[in-house]
Amino acid sequence: MLDRFLARIEGRQAVVGIVGLGYVGLPLALRFAEEGFRVVGFDRDQAKIARLAAGQSYIGHIGAGQIAAAQQAGMTATADMARAAEVDALVLCLPTPLDRHREPDLSFVLDTLDALLPHLRAGQLLSLESTTYPGTTDEALAPRIAARGFTLGTDFFLAYSPEREDPANDSITMAAIPKLCAGQTAACQRAALALYGSAFEQVVPVSSTRTAEMAKLLENIHRSVNIGLANEMKVVADRMGIDIYEVIRAAATKPFGFVPYYPGPGVGGHCIPVDPFYLTWKAREYGVHTRFIELAGEVNGAMPDYVIGKLVQALNRHRRSVAGSRILLLGLAYKRNVDDVRESPSVELLVKLQELGAQVDYSDPHVPSFPAKRSHRLDLASRPLDAATLAEYDCVLLATDHDAFDYELIRQRARLIVDTRGRFRDGADHIVRA
Repeated sequence: MLDRFLARIEGRQAVVGIVGLGYVGLPLALRFAEEGFRVVGFDRDQAKIARLAAGQSYIGHIGAGQIAAAQQAGMTATADMARAAEVDALVLCLPTPLDRHREPDLSFVLDTLDALLPHLRAGQLLSLESTTYPGTTDEALAPRIAARGFTLGTDFFLAYSPEREDPANDSITMAAIPKLCAGQTAACQRAALALYGSAFEQVVPVSSTRTAEMAKLLENIHRSVNIGLANEMKVVADRMGIDIYEVIRAAATKPFGFVPYYPGPGVGGHCIPVDPFYLTWKAREYGVHTRFIELAGEVNGAMPDYVIGKLVQALNRHRRSVAGSRILLLGLAYKRNVDDVRESPSVELLVKLQELGAQVDYSDPHVPSFPAKRSHRLDLASRPLDAATLAEYDCVLLATDHDAFDYELIRQRARLIVDTRGRFRDGADHIVRA
């Protein structure tokens, strides 16, 4: 069965199924379609299915032209899990959030796998791309597949290959990002290497799925810890009257041993605020307390309150209280030039300021209306960013520094600016760093 699978991949006869058509799954589906594979996308969200059927994109950095090209290559989308029997490879790109106790929630992955199990057939490859704790593939996925009657490495193949998606990064294509890959057995590894090798320029095999799972966590924890350090340094530098951004730029001139990370209002996206806690949870099983990782999480998690404290001080100097003030938050997305608001500190800032009695609006060219699926349901739409709008507000809070913002207009027209991104460098009296 392995030889047949490899031959179908090599001949571009294989059908690739992508389960979960979000920020990870949809770009991956397009990537395989670009390489000549027929792709079947699976998602429970009927709205996504309908928009794709109409040739529309629901992700800002993916254009309708890319959807059309993939459809011309044979890509279809469905909510019918029974169609899993049609495909040769199933790639799971599903959320792995934390529950209310900040412990791993694998329900999206496991519930979807349970829905797929009755439709799996011999000779298929199943690959998990979701970030998770070491041991997920062999502890949670492998037993379910074995219970279906398959023998891994013989008549069914199982792999783990973590996503490395960087939305709105135009400096590197998806195909050029090296792809980590690990199989449950040697035969599973060969199947996975063939699949991903057909769509990525470099595939990096590792010895076990646990190694690949740990490597993905290390990538995200590395960012979390270094951002936490930058945020803590920001607080110290502010107390000392030192410009932290100038400090970072100066340190970054060192050609070795230093990588610049920048402070902000907190961390967002599905990865950095969530993934480190997958390892801290699993480490407790082995009697290990991950103090360094948890401290970074505490520092980053405290940043929205730090920003609000700076904003309160700034308003006080202008003889204004937060309660009753009109505040325009710039940037609802968690990251520059994207439309993704998952775990965005901007949302936390908006909600906390409202709770303090402020009247808060937002402007974000990438997020025209407040997403309905957020835990906070707010009837808000993005305000246009022009001189007339800026004149309405007592304070402008720059939370996400999209390139589309006219920063010179903001500098000239806003009465008070609280800058969490270091975008304004002129040191004007009405600009406060946070």
